[in-house]
Amino acid sequence: MDYELIIVGGGAVGTSLARAARGLSAALVSHERRAPAREPAAGFDARVYALSPGNVEFLRRLRVWQGLPAERLAPVHAMRVFGDDGASRIEFDAYRAGVPELAWIVEDGALQDALWRGLEAETFAPAQCEKIVFQDKHVSLLLKDGRSLSAGLIVGADGASSFVRRAAGIEAAESDYGQSAVVANFRCEKPHSNTALQWFGAGAVLALLPLPAGQVSMVWSLPSSQAARVQKLPPDALCREVEAASRHVLGDLSLSTPQKSYVLRRVAARRLVAPRVALAGDAGHVIHPLAGQGLNLGLQDARSLAAVLAARAPMRDPGELRLLRRYERSRAEPILAMDSVVDGLHALFNARNPLVARLRNGGLNLAERMPVLKNVLMRQAMR
Repeated sequence: MDYELIIVGGGAVGTSLARAARGLSAALVSHERRAPAREPAAGFDARVYALSPGNVEFLRRLRVWQGLPAERLAPVHAMRVFGDDGASRIEFDAYRAGVPELAWIVEDGALQDALWRGLEAETFAPAQCEKIVFQDKHVSLLLKDGRSLSAGLIVGADGASSFVRRAAGIEAAESDYGQSAVVANFRCEKPHSNTALQWFGAGAVLALLPLPAGQVSMVWSLPSSQAARVQKLPPDALCREVEAASRHVLGDLSLSTPQKSYVLRRVAARRLVAPRVALAGDAGHVIHPLAGQGLNLGLQDARSLAAVLAARAPMRDPGELRLLRRYERSRAEPILAMDSVVDGLHALFNARNPLVARLRNGGLNLAERMPVLKNVLMRQAMR
């Protein structure tokens, strides 16, 4: 079967690209099929995302955002980040910046449901990829069930262990942070006031993100051994530890969604494109979640690649390497900047040296007193 575009990966990045690539005959290949949700779940997903206003606008243009239940979305009006000395902090405020919100908190499941609903690309799901054959004028994808697809361009949006990236011979630098993220949701005694809270400690980062109905979503990045212990804690013990780590700013907590955990790793593909291949999302880059920018970068990839394909001259080959390099160049600086900042922050707050601790906490206080710097940081995160 012949297409102009094959997208491998049925997550948020792959499906958003499939919806954005209007005017192209597209096939979406996913290892699992997303069954449409019939009724919203009683509780909130343990895994949520803080989507930037730029990406929310992108989803609006795709008619995806309008399909999300409004009562399950939470705007972020402010953010407070604390150092590990109990006194250092930096604050970001939407009102002072003249914007309606800094971000929106959305559940993974709700976002996936909205993206799959009304998907016009032909879908092959569930399906497993067997082999990719690259030729001068097209690329062929062989599925394990014997079906074969061909197109001018194949996009790997298939995660950190990308089959497409490996098949294309694109090398990637991979490293283990030695940490896992524990996620869970809590009901809180005190109102969160739609404020995202984050605490940096030696070797750990705790974030509490606002949810509707007086709840918060936790992302606690911890050394692997500590994460394994926290993962096994009974509900009451977990609540007491999170209360202590968050300095009781939200009062008593009660667990509403059991904790889960996932290993944290860093992935940086040497290239985002090759002849007839482009990478997007985690297939090209995976960063630490301490800034909450992983999915935002991936959706920005989809936005950029769709724009490059839409702007090409009529009848121009979508898999032409010179064309794809426009996409790669447009993403190089934002990805490198975010990866460098996040990795640098992780290294800085993971350091045990008392002098480094004083410097990092002093840096937070200094940034708090520099409105221009704060605005630059905020604008970057809101793209």
